[in-house]
Amino acid sequence: MKISLDWLADYVSWDDEPAVLAGKLTAAGLNVESIEEFALTFPGVVVARVTHREQHPDADRLSLCRVDDGSGDEVQVVCGAPNVREGITVLFARVGAVLPGDFKIKKTKIRGVVSMGMICSATELELGTDGSGIMELETDLAPGTSADELYGFRDTVFDIEVTPNRPDWLSHIGVAREVAAIYGTKVSMPACWSYQQGGEGLDMKVSIKDYDDCPRYAAFGVTGVTTAPSPDGMQNRLRAVGSRPISNLVAITNSVLFEMGQPLHAFDRAKLTGDVITIERAGTKIKVTTLDDVERELDPDTLMIKDEAGPVALAGVMGLANTEVEDGTTDILLESAFFHPGLVRTASRGLGLISEASYRFERGADWDMVEKAGMRALQLFHDLAGGHVIPDWFNRQDPDHRPQAAIPLRVWQVN
Repeated sequence: MKISLDWLADYVSWDDEPAVLAGKLTAAGLNVESIEEFALTFPGVVVARVTHREQHPDADRLSLCRVDDGSGDEVQVVCGAPNVREGITVLFARVGAVLPGDFKIKKTKIRGVVSMGMICSATELELGTDGSGIMELETDLAPGTSADELYGFRDTVFDIEVTPNRPDWLSHIGVAREVAAIYGTKVSMPACWSYQQGGEGLDMKVSIKDYDDCPRYAAFGVTGVTTAPSPDGMQNRLRAVGSRPISNLVAITNSVLFEMGQPLHAFDRAKLTGDVITIERAGTKIKVTTLDDVERELDPDTLMIKDEAGPVALAGVMGLANTEVEDGTTDILLESAFFHPGLVRTASRGLGLISEASYRFERGADWDMVEKAGMRALQLFHDLAGGHVIPDWFNRQDPDHRPQAAIPLRVWQVN
C-alpha cells in the first residue's frame, strides 16, 4: 500500500521528518518497507505562445508555426493539431526534452520542413486523456516559464506492508489513525454529504438473494454530472500512489478508495436496464467483458451485480464494460457494499484479476465505511462534477446483523 504524505497531511499532523515518521510507524507495527520520492516534472517543456500559423506547403493536415518559447528567437515547428492557431498559449517541448515514455524530442524534418520541437497535447505529457488537440493554456506566465510551475508536483511516498488482519491500513485514513495515536494528535475526517434519507425516491431498487454473500449493499443516485478532467491536485495524488487519473467521475471513486479504504463503483444510469439491481451468483458459466476490455468466462459461483438484462459487474472485483461511465454520462448509480471476502478472493484469483477493490474486499471491508464512503463520494460528485444528489438511497443489509456492543471503559485507565 502506497501512502502519500502530501495526502496524509490532510487528515493528521506530525512534527518529524519522513524517515523519523517511518521509523515510528514501523516500531508501532505498521512496517514501512521503503520511502520513495515522487516527482512529476517536465524538463525541457515550457510555456510558449504561437505567434504565427500557416498551412504546411506540402501537407493539408499540417500547420507550420512559429512559437515564442522565451529563448529570444522564435522557433519554427510543424504541428498536426486541428486547434493550433495564432495567439494561443501552449506547452512547448524544446529539442532535447524527454517526454513520458522516454520519448526524446529531436530536430527533425516533416514533409521537407524543419521542425524544432513539439507543441504538446495532454496525452503526450500524461496530463489527461484528450489527445484530439494540443493543450490551450489560460495563464499569464511568460514564455519560457517551466511547465513545472503549472503542473510540477513532488511528494514523499511510504510503501507499507499490510498484514491480512489489518485491512484498515489500506487507506490514508487508517494510517492517519496510527499517526494520531503516536503523536497525540487528532484525525480530521474529510467532508461528507449529510443530507441523505432512507426512502423510495431513488428510481432503482436493490435485491440481495443471499445475505451471506452480500451482507450489505447501498445504492445512491446522482444526476446532472459533467465529465471533465479531475483537479490537478487529485490527479497528482493518484499518480503518487500508482493510480492513473482518468476523468473526474472515475477519479472520485478511486480517490475515495485510497482515502477511506472502501471500494465504490459508479454505473452509468442510462446504460442500466430496468429498475432493479440484483446481487446473486452467476448460476451458470457465462462470458462477460470487464472494464479492461477483456472477455472472461465466469464460474457459476461467481457473485454478480445484475440489472434486469443481465450482469453489470463482478461483485467486489471489477465493473463490466456495458455500464461504464464515459464522457457522455450524466446520471450515476453509485454502489457501496460489503461482499463475502471468500467469494471475492475465489473470483479474483480464478480470473487472474486482482484489482484495488478485490485486494481490499478479500481482506474484509468495514461495515460502517459502506455508508461513510458513499457519502464522501456524493460530496465529491457534487463539488467536482456539478451533480445533483438524489436525497433517497437504498441501504439493504442482513436483518440478522447486530452492531458491535459498546465497550465500557474509563478513559483515564486507557490513558
